[in-house]
Amino acid sequence: MKRKGFIILFWVSLGTALFFFLFFTKEKSLHNFFITLLISTMYSFILGFGNAFINDFLNKRFPWSETTGIRTALSVVSIIIGNFILVYFCNYINYVQIQKVATTEVFFSKEYATTNWFMINIALLISAFLHAKSFMEEMKKTSRKEVVEQKLIAKSANAQFESLKNQLDPHFLFNSLNVLSSLIDENPNQAQKFTASMSKIYRYVLEQKDKELVTVEDEIEFAKTYCELLKTRFEDSVDFVFDVKKEEYRRYVVPLSLQLLLENCIKHNFATSSKPLVIKIFSENDTLCIENNLQAREQMKESAGIGLANIVQRYALLTKKNVFIEKSGDYFKVKVPILSSKPNTVSVKNEDENGSYEKAKKRVKELKGFYGNLISYCTIIPFLIIINLIVSPKNLWFYFPMLGWGVGVVSHAFQVFGVGESWKEKKIREIMNKQKNRNNGNL
Repeated sequence: MKRKGFIILFWVSLGTALFFFLFFTKEKSLHNFFITLLISTMYSFILGFGNAFINDFLNKRFPWSETTGIRTALSVVSIIIGNFILVYFCNYINYVQIQKVATTEVFFSKEYATTNWFMINIALLISAFLHAKSFMEEMKKTSRKEVVEQKLIAKSANAQFESLKNQLDPHFLFNSLNVLSSLIDENPNQAQKFTASMSKIYRYVLEQKDKELVTVEDEIEFAKTYCELLKTRFEDSVDFVFDVKKEEYRRYVVPLSLQLLLENCIKHNFATSSKPLVIKIFSENDTLCIENNLQAREQMKESAGIGLANIVQRYALLTKKNVFIEKSGDYFKVKVPILSSKPNTVSVKNEDENGSYEKAKKRVKELKGFYGNLISYCTIIPFLIIINLIVSPKNLWFYFPMLGWGVGVVSHAFQVFGVGESWKEKKIREIMNKQKNRNNGNL
């Protein structure tokens, strides 16, 4: 037990001793006060250490965050059995050993059954409050940890995604400037047209760089413009064939993926007027295919494959569908998935954050209401019991508020942790997540 626990138990002992000394001790003397303080300290520390040991043991073996159901059942059983033993032990030391008002036989007879039963109920109420407090602290730690982990994952994934997209700008600009540089010497008029077209293409790059997905139609239009630039440079050495079904135009692909793949075709193959490089862009079985006849040029060093790796990683962040690469002696083909709708990405949207915040706020309000109810029950019922036993010990009426309010507390607990609205929301969320995963698998 931590130092804070010792301090709390000390003040509980002192407060309890003063209460019983002022209201239940007939002879007010320093000796009797110390006896009362000794007895109160014994009860406080034995019950406090006993329940702390039970709670710490269960926390290590059955954490609230991992085995909530099992932990709840074990907590109920353990605090009942544990407090039953601890209260009988404390009462035995008090009445038989310290005050010596009863023998061992009398203590275990019916004469002290009511006293023992009363003390067990008080101990159970206090223990239930302490275990509930422990549960609340553990859930706060777990929630805080999960929030931090999710934020780190989201930030890491977003940073990775932005890094992948930002590779396109310098890569595209470098290759375009190389083409323009060669055209200035070879054909100045074509260089002017190329500059205008390059401006249009780069505007598209800047517009799409912050998007996870774009429509197939936008990407095809961009690819056609880019192919015109390549045609200007290579003339009859390169041919392009577009055969994408119109029904695919409203679906989605990763932006600038065609530009990277077209660059790869030019980079890794030689093209001459006698042996032209034919590049086909077509749709096939929910994929957008880029295929070229294989005319591999000799590489001074092995390619790093940055372009393909970029596309593969970007798709991996957006969907479970894979990018496929086919290679034979005659052709090289890359298939990128065409997505039916925009899937949930790792980007953290403001509306999602607000929705999560509102749900978290509602959940905290529910927990706060329940624990306020439980604390009130654990505080007021013992006082009602004490008042009943002082005023009319022969007419025990405290059963009615204790049982009636107790049923309300149990019902409130089931509503918050069991079969109430939270349970419904949890089940709805589970079903929605399953449906979402199923839909993503079909993309």
